[in-house]
Amino acid sequence: MPLTVQHGPSFRTIQEWLHEDLERVEARMREIPLAFEPLKTAVDHLLTAGGKRIRPLLVLLTGRLYRPTDEAMVSLAAAVEMLHTATLVHDDLIDGSLLRRGVPTLNAIWTPAATVLTGDYLFAYAASLAARTENVRVMAIFARTLMTICEGELHQQFGDREAMMSRQDYLRRIYAKTAAMFELATEAAAVLAQAPEPEVEALRQYGVDLGMAFQIMDDVLDFTGEVRALGKPIGNDLRQGLVTLPTLFYLEEHPDDPLILQILGGGSRDDGMIEEAVRRIRNSGAIARSVAEAEAFVRRSRAHLQGLPDGPAWHALWSLGDHVLRRDR
Repeated sequence: MPLTVQHGPSFRTIQEWLHEDLERVEARMREIPLAFEPLKTAVDHLLTAGGKRIRPLLVLLTGRLYRPTDEAMVSLAAAVEMLHTATLVHDDLIDGSLLRRGVPTLNAIWTPAATVLTGDYLFAYAASLAARTENVRVMAIFARTLMTICEGELHQQFGDREAMMSRQDYLRRIYAKTAAMFELATEAAAVLAQAPEPEVEALRQYGVDLGMAFQIMDDVLDFTGEVRALGKPIGNDLRQGLVTLPTLFYLEEHPDDPLILQILGGGSRDDGMIEEAVRRIRNSGAIARSVAEAEAFVRRSRAHLQGLPDGPAWHALWSLGDHVLRRDR
């Protein structure tokens, strides 16, 4: 269906507009050459659990700024989403997560060794999809992103606890965890579409800022969402001792709160303590300040779109910021 050119098409409208392209991406992801039946079942389980596919949407929209979607762009979009899926497999194992989007994780079903190997296989398949673009620069961007993600996770595992209590460290962590993947989607798609270099850079920065906003809102939802919508326990980051922006802002207002400090210090973290900590942060000014921070990143992302080719894809990219700020999971 045609997309009406306006300032703010809804996320659903964008999905409907790109429905055929998204189906091609989904089919490309499922072309994975699997002979081992348990692995095939596991991959089907992961892909069916799905999500809203915002990362492949970013690839497709960026490409459509310059030309209709071709097979190389479909492969890139599939590669980005498969890379994201692979990172989730490893994240769930590292975090000990048993549910994602309300569905049991591989970590809950398989041994750690089998889970790691499945994630590794998906990383390899994502790389093979990226290679189908036959673009060396796209492959270099893909490899850089994977290194950034892994380095960020290692820093989180071995980083200094006191350093992780700073806003600067938090921003660096969410860049590695989330924004780098958004950056991959928009930068690589712009390269593949042969956009002028200044526009490649603008789209790269757009992806970074939108990704930062996305992760901040994800961290807000960890305190304000509902279990049914999130598909995981409320306060999950606190349970793992992770410091996110709402907690940082809360501690600026209440630096000596013994409950929060005990949880983050590795002390007891029973359900009652987590529920009380979530209640305190939810009822403080930390949530509003965090949302304001996400809004600022969305404004910056939109500023990078100025001067890029006008049309339906431009307006869709502009309006994705609204989806990021208003999503409920």
